[in-house]
Amino acid sequence: MDADTVGTELRGLRRRRPEIAGTVLAGTDGLLISSDLPSTDATHLAALAAASFGLGHRVADTVQRGEFRESVVCTTAGCVVTYPAGRTALLTLVTVSAAEDLEALHEEARAVARRAGSVLDRRGGAVGATSIQDAHGPLAVRTPMATLPAQLRRSSRPTWRRPPI
Repeated sequence: MDADTVGTELRGLRRRRPEIAGTVLAGTDGLLISSDLPSTDATHLAALAAASFGLGHRVADTVQRGEFRESVVCTTAGCVVTYPAGRTALLTLVTVSAAEDLEALHEEARAVARRAGSVLDRRGGAVGATSIQDAHGPLAVRTPMATLPAQLRRSSRPTWRRPPI
C-alpha cells in the first residue's frame, strides 16, 4: 500500500461499516492529514483527537495496564473512536449510532490504522511534530538560570513599575 491508497483504504472501511459517518487522519500534533468530514469539523476533531490520545496514553502509563489501544467517546447519537496509526498519526472514526458490534469495528479499524500508519512511517515521519514514543517524555524540563546565556537572563532592574494606588 502506498500513500495514494490511504484514502482508498479509509473509504473502503466506510463502505464495509455503514455506521461510520466520517474519518479523520491526523498527526499526533493535532494537524489534519486527510478527512472526509467538513473541513472546519475535521480541523477541530484532529486537534481534539491528539488531545484525547495524549490523555489516554498518560492514563495507560499511569495505571500500568499495557499499551494504549484506542480512545472511545460515546454520546447519545454515536461514538468517536481514536486509534494510533503508526508512530506519528491518529485515525479517528465518527459513528452515527452506537455500534452494535464495537469489537468488530475495533478490529477492522485497528487493521486500517496499522496499514495507514506503516505508509506514513515509511514516508519518513514528515507527518506529526513528535513521534508517539517521544511525545510522552517529561512534561517539563527546567533549565537553571545560571546556565542560560547572559542576554537571556532577567536584569536585576525591573522593566515596569506598579502604578500608585
